[in-house]
Amino acid sequence: METASGPLRKTPLNAVHRELSAKMVAFGGWDMPVEYSGLISEHMAVRQAAGLFDVSHMGEFEVKGPGALAFLQRVTSNDVAKLAVGQAQYSALPLPSGAPADDVILYRRGDAHYLMVVNASNVEKDLAWLQGQQPQGCELVDRSDAYALIALQGPKAQAILQTLTAIDLPGIKYYHFADGPVAGVPVTVARTGYTGEDGFEIFTPPEQAADVWKAITAAGAGQGLLPAGLGARDTLRLEAKMCLYGNDMDETTTLVEAGLGWIVSLSDAKGDFPGRSVLAAQKQSGTERKLVGFEMVGRGIARHGYPAIAADGTVGAVTSGTYAPYLQKNIGLVYLPAARSAVGTEFDVEIRGRRVPARVIPTPFYKRAQ
Repeated sequence: METASGPLRKTPLNAVHRELSAKMVAFGGWDMPVEYSGLISEHMAVRQAAGLFDVSHMGEFEVKGPGALAFLQRVTSNDVAKLAVGQAQYSALPLPSGAPADDVILYRRGDAHYLMVVNASNVEKDLAWLQGQQPQGCELVDRSDAYALIALQGPKAQAILQTLTAIDLPGIKYYHFADGPVAGVPVTVARTGYTGEDGFEIFTPPEQAADVWKAITAAGAGQGLLPAGLGARDTLRLEAKMCLYGNDMDETTTLVEAGLGWIVSLSDAKGDFPGRSVLAAQKQSGTERKLVGFEMVGRGIARHGYPAIAADGTVGAVTSGTYAPYLQKNIGLVYLPAARSAVGTEFDVEIRGRRVPARVIPTPFYKRAQ
């Protein structure tokens, strides 16, 4: 299979997906599974039991050396100094406009050793941008080919994974990680994810990824575990109101507009970074528009790009929209004028030439019981 830019890349688990008769699609230059048994069954398995995802297409950069912390403080939005060894942090690579070049997760692996996970479609762009910020006293290396990444998500994830490892999984707090063997394979297990459920993301050597995948599948047999594709990954993250880069935020939306002001640190210890003054002003004075969640009042599913028409005639566009399998209703995200973004505000979504009413509701749409 090829795209205009050449052949699609394959993750180390590509053969496994094809053995499982997954429906494969092109995504960010990769040949990826969109579904196996069906989007709704996979979505519900994650909410009620567990789902297993291949996210090996994500990119990984290593930043290492005595100047690593200072460099990362200059190029990210969050306060990297808060990270202890073994802790992870959600952050972004802000541009001078206050918009993100990407959203990222940073893992502090040692005193001067960090791993940054970036979105698959942004690997080359992010690497070039970071190199352009002139890292000093540290080494910046693209290590994407050194990792496969498997996500095990859902309320039974811990119980399933614990049968395969001596790592104390209950001892790994949210957004922390530990190294050790899973099914005899040396891995890093992080308590992170993109579904709104508890679970883990497992960094494995590429050549042993299939062994880890199959071991988890066997351990989850009889527990309701299902392999899950990109389709369920998207509906799950939207129910949890987790933004998708390229849809809900991009280089035209600031982090504060996207509701991500909480990953923007303005502390003196953090220091300066691109867009700091813009984001500081927006955090203090507000923004002209906001990313809000909505449910459809009329019949129809709002999709990415569909026009959204506010009461004052302002026209925006739906950034993400779907039928939410767990909630059993049609939901979405949209940028609305701040003055018309309060919960309960009604507006219209144009669906194939029809104006269908929608209503702003609180987010996240779904939040798991603790």
